[in-house]
Amino acid sequence: MTLLLLAGTGEARAIALALAGRDVIASLAGATRAPTDLGVPTRSGGFDGPAGFTAFLAEHNITAVLDATHPYAARITARSAAICAAQDIPFLQYLRPPWTPDAGDHWTTIGAEEDAADLIPQGATVFLGTGRQTLSRFVNLQGRRVICRQIDPPEGPFPFPGGEFLVGRPPFSVAHETALFRRLAVDYLIVKNAGGEASRTKLIAARQLNIPVLMLARPDPGDWPCVSAFADARQWAEARC
Repeated sequence: MTLLLLAGTGEARAIALALAGRDVIASLAGATRAPTDLGVPTRSGGFDGPAGFTAFLAEHNITAVLDATHPYAARITARSAAICAAQDIPFLQYLRPPWTPDAGDHWTTIGAEEDAADLIPQGATVFLGTGRQTLSRFVNLQGRRVICRQIDPPEGPFPFPGGEFLVGRPPFSVAHETALFRRLAVDYLIVKNAGGEASRTKLIAARQLNIPVLMLARPDPGDWPCVSAFADARQWAEARC
């Protein structure tokens, strides 16, 4: 039995390390240039669409697929679930629980990146913790100072005026985030509700500094098998490789 682990999150790495020495292949989307070693055979880059993914499953005799990608990798998850169902290959999505606000948090949920401009005044300093993949959707934030943090150095200029890149590789402590937000004089924080403890630190820092947070809503869940407990995902994977 060969398990395909769709990775890219800290939980996926933990599962991969636990499965080291077993019949498992991990797959990364290739968004990060120097990803952390997963301890198992790993491929990087897309599958060239549904046909490429189907061919990969057959070529490598994949008998089960665990999707532990980012909660916002909705297209990858939907495609993988549909193809696995068509091929009668067991599929499971691990979807870590979303964050919920605590006392002192000032969160506003928005449905799309484009909605942020309606809530942020001109001249404000905005810190984007959403990554570079969806950066172009914030183009209507022109007139604000927009700071986008990403892991790798940028390959080109910021896509719209008034923006700047900040390079940094997580994890970041609460103290680091608090000092950073103070130094940058951040007025608003925009994040995806990714969940997880490692990246919660920026939300704690925002609470301590009384910074409003715009929280991008998660994609609608699919109708495929899904668990939110890490132990359940790991147990499922261990039984299939």
